[in-house]
Amino acid sequence: METTIYIDSLFVLNLIINYLLLLATAKVSGSPINRWRIFAGAAAGAAYAVAVFLPGLKFLQMLPCKGAFALLMVLIAFGVRSWRAFIRSVLLFLAISFVFGGGVMAAWLIFGGSGILAGGVPYLPIDMKTLLLTAGICYVLLAVVFRRLAKRGTAGGGLVEVELSMKDNKVALTALVDTGNTLHDPLTNAPVMVAEFESVRPLLPREVTAFINRETLKDPARALEDIALLGHGRYFRLIPYQAVGVSSGILLAFRPDSAAVNSKRVDGMLIALSPTHLSDSSAYSALVGA
Repeated sequence: METTIYIDSLFVLNLIINYLLLLATAKVSGSPINRWRIFAGAAAGAAYAVAVFLPGLKFLQMLPCKGAFALLMVLIAFGVRSWRAFIRSVLLFLAISFVFGGGVMAAWLIFGGSGILAGGVPYLPIDMKTLLLTAGICYVLLAVVFRRLAKRGTAGGGLVEVELSMKDNKVALTALVDTGNTLHDPLTNAPVMVAEFESVRPLLPREVTAFINRETLKDPARALEDIALLGHGRYFRLIPYQAVGVSSGILLAFRPDSAAVNSKRVDGMLIALSPTHLSDSSAYSALVGA
């Protein structure tokens, strides 16, 4: 018995599933959430799902091809902040995919549907409402369960969600509540959150991000001078700090238009840019005071 596969339905189905998988991976890993990049990664995976069924492309069903496209999806969605963070995101994506796929398949069987699983690509003629409801439930469960596991494996305080916006740009990231972080702006006494530069990069003007990197952040005073020459000096300032092994140091910081920690607005918060990674496991990309 031959089965007709509609390319548009196949693409849309896999686009939705891939998007939720990548979004869950971002939330669990603490990677910066850029929804356009996540959408692009999901679209690449959906295109692969379609290609598997095209004549002459059956070789795409081979395991190495599946692995290559999984790497490509994660690369498009999150980029490479570090190889350790990239590998962790890939492993999380694969783990979440297995759990997510199992949930959707279970719902499909419970509802008595019939469908196809060719080369690992789902094509289930389940109605869209049931699919979206099942996918949404799986996504919520994955985000909650995996996030709790991440919190248990993180030393120190708990993890919180931080949302920042500046002009028309927004980022969401995961921060560790650090009881030892008592940084405040010496001028306004506003709290200061320390964040990895790459995690907040989408907020900053392109002229600034064109020359700021880990090396230039090691000389924040010079970086501030260069930023001032570009006409963006009013958004940045230097924050003094002390840490173990550092008796006196400074960090380059900027003030976003808005900041919220666990959906609670924090007025006046400054974001200090760290020239180094804050978490070896990439479970978080920022430190916020208790």
